Amino acid sequence: MKNFVSVHDVADIDALVQKALAYKANPFADKALGTNKRIGCLFLNPSMRTRLSTQIAAQNLGMEAIIFNVGSEGWALEFEEEAIMSGTTVEHVKDAAPIFGKYFDILAIRTFPSLKNREDDYSELYIKQFIRYAGIPVVSLESATLHPLQSLTDIITISETFIEKRKPKIVLSWAPHVKPLPQCVANSFSQWITAWGQADFVITHPEDYELSPEFTNGAMITHNQNEALKDADYVYVKNWSTFNDYGKIYESDPKWMLTNKKLELTNNARVMHCLPVRRNVELSDEILDGPNSIVTQEASNRVWAAQAVLSEILKRNG
Repeated sequence: MKNFVSVHDVADIDALVQKALAYKANPFADKALGTNKRIGCLFLNPSMRTRLSTQIAAQNLGMEAIIFNVGSEGWALEFEEEAIMSGTTVEHVKDAAPIFGKYFDILAIRTFPSLKNREDDYSELYIKQFIRYAGIPVVSLESATLHPLQSLTDIITISETFIEKRKPKIVLSWAPHVKPLPQCVANSFSQWITAWGQADFVITHPEDYELSPEFTNGAMITHNQNEALKDADYVYVKNWSTFNDYGKIYESDPKWMLTNKKLELTNNARVMHCLPVRRNVELSDEILDGPNSIVTQEASNRVWAAQAVLSEILKRNG
C-alpha cells in the first residue's frame, strides 16, 4: 500500500479487515515495526475520534505521532498552481509539503469540503497536492469526498458481528440534521460496501438527496425508507447535504429519524453511525441507548483500522 485515500488503494479488503481484527486481539504484536518512524497528522479541520485513534494506532506500532492543526497553529496554505498569493494565504503547499516529507515517514491529512463549489470539492485538490509534493506515503483522515478509515472501520465492525452463513442486508439511511453536512461518509461507505461485494446494499433517502453515481453504482436506491428497512441486518444512519444542487438542505423531516418502531421492520438490525451524532435529530435516544446500537463498538474499532493501514504502509516502505 503506497497511499491510503480510497478503497482503490486496498488490494484485498478482507485481508485488511483480518489484519485489523488480529491487532484488536493483540495490539502490540508489531510494536517494533514503527521504531524510529514518525507520522505527521495535519488537521485542516477539527477531529476527535480520527485524531485519537490514529495516534493510538501509531503508538501501538512504535511510531511517534505529531499533531499539527494547520488552521490555528500554522500559516494559511495555498493549494492552487500558479496562484498569485496576494490574499490571505501565506505559504504554498509546494513549499510546505516537501518539508513535511523530510520531517515524517508518513503524512496523514484531514481536509474538509467547502460545500460551496462541487467541482472544487470533488477535485480533491488538497490531498492530491500533498501526495504530489510530500514525497512520502499519505493517509486520508477524511477528505472533501471520502472518509476511508471510517469505512474500513465499518466493514471491520460488520465482519466481527455478523456470523450467519449468508450475505447481510445493509441499509444506508439518510437522517435529518440542523445544517448541511458533507457527503464524505455516505460516499465512502457506499464505495467500500459495493467494492467489498459481500452484502445486499440498499441506500434510502428523500428525493433530491442522491449521491454521486461514482460511489453508489451497484447499490439499490429507494426513497421509501420503510421498504429499505425491511429485513435489514444493519442500518447505517447518516445525514448528507444535496449533491446536484450542491451543499443544500431541502428538508429535515423528523419522520426520517430512526426509531424502535421502524426497527420492527428489520431483522433486529444493528444500528451504526460514524459519530458525532445529534441525539433525537439524527437518531433517537431509544436507539442509541438500546441493545441494537453498536456505535461504541464501531468507534472503538477506529484504532484497529488505522493500525492495519499504517502497518501495511510501514511494511511496504521499510
